[in-house]
Amino acid sequence: MKALLPLALAATLGALAVSNVHADDSWVVRVGGAVVAPKGNNGTLAGARADVSSSTRPSIDLEYMFTPNWGVDALGAWPFMHDVKLAGLGTVARTKQLPPTFGINYHFMPDAAWSPFLGLGVNYTNFFGTHATGALYGNSVSIANSWGGAVRAGFDLKISEKWLATVDVRWANIESDVKVNGDRVGKAKIDPVVFGASVGYRF
Repeated sequence: MKALLPLALAATLGALAVSNVHADDSWVVRVGGAVVAPKGNNGTLAGARADVSSSTRPSIDLEYMFTPNWGVDALGAWPFMHDVKLAGLGTVARTKQLPPTFGINYHFMPDAAWSPFLGLGVNYTNFFGTHATGALYGNSVSIANSWGGAVRAGFDLKISEKWLATVDVRWANIESDVKVNGDRVGKAKIDPVVFGASVGYRF
């Protein structure tokens, strides 16, 4: 997926550079919730299988429609919190993360009551507030920030001329080095599926 980053960035910048007359309702803001569900088996840390828990938080998405079909968006959320478990040891660390994601989306039927869309973008995950628990309590644990590609699929359901409901699913490439007391102990391969549901307003 890292090979897609230059393409996604180029597409996004190209979209922003398109010269067009701004029409009404070019912006859509969506407020709802998102579930970050890491894949099963999140790599090997210190010789043991690692698993990262899911987390649900409020989310917000802002999209600019530069044509009726094409839009660029930015996704934000309240910080997610995850437990990191190691086989045989239970929970050994907890961490928070913010995963802002930027992308370009194609809406297949923008004027229809039901409009599916597909998107391609870039994810940056910032891990912070990481601390050791359980068997690692008292040690220093850190998780590196991560850049990766992201894909998105979903649909908008028109409620009125201004209001809509959105359901979507995203996948993000998140792989981060993990250190204990400054020593690298492995790579966490999180690669989550993110399920979202929101209500949107056009303006």
